[in-house]
Amino acid sequence: MELFDSHCHLDQMRYGDDLVGVLERARAAEVVGMAVIGTRAIDSEAAADLAAREPGILSAAGIHPNDVHEAEPDEWDRIERLVSAGRAAAVGETGLDWYRDSAPRELQREYFDRHVRLAQRFGLPLVVHTRESIRDVLTTLRDAISRGPLTVVLHAFTGSSVEAAEAVDLGFYLGFAGMTTFRSAEDLRTVAAAVPLERVLVETDSPFLSPEPLRGRRNEPAHVIHTARCLAIGRGLSLEAFAAATTANARRVFLRR
Repeated sequence: MELFDSHCHLDQMRYGDDLVGVLERARAAEVVGMAVIGTRAIDSEAAADLAAREPGILSAAGIHPNDVHEAEPDEWDRIERLVSAGRAAAVGETGLDWYRDSAPRELQREYFDRHVRLAQRFGLPLVVHTRESIRDVLTTLRDAISRGPLTVVLHAFTGSSVEAAEAVDLGFYLGFAGMTTFRSAEDLRTVAAAVPLERVLVETDSPFLSPEPLRGRRNEPAHVIHTARCLAIGRGLSLEAFAAATTANARRVFLRR
């Protein structure tokens, strides 16, 4: 069996000396691929370094929407350098977050547009964060694809069935994380089961969003199996078949094969 964690945050700041153990446990759990996603220039660079030395790891470079107001003057230049040098397999994490009010909305929109255009310029997938902003995110992305091709991953998707169907119609991929396993998430599991299998990704968003039965603990890529098993059951598939399909999807997105 092969599993692919399509969205995780792995760096010394979050895992310290246990990062080696995190990777060992992931591989022991048959996690053959991990997309390590940047939220600032410094961890985007660390993710690129990790991908360069560790098999099965790829990186994304971006500035999280909740952090754009704290970006240093050279941070966007550093993101562009990572991408232009071929050191990132994707652009992001970017998007819009209307749940928190720390970063001004117009500044979030500006940085979201920067990321979108960077992804389109280099033909890379775009990793998108959306929280209480799905309508504005979809509108922005619809406008973007009118300019040219764009591969989009809506990570940690929690939208409605209508929003999921619209995203699928636009050709996007939907990543599902640990909250789909929560007892209170029956509606989200119903949404996930209706998404065409070829558009589904599984993720941990490590170190956040630990799935049941590990809720409340620090998350890590090895735990993606719990989300995969939950979603497989919802579709009436074996874990092995679901893992194979979602791993193939992740490779198609991030490795373009």
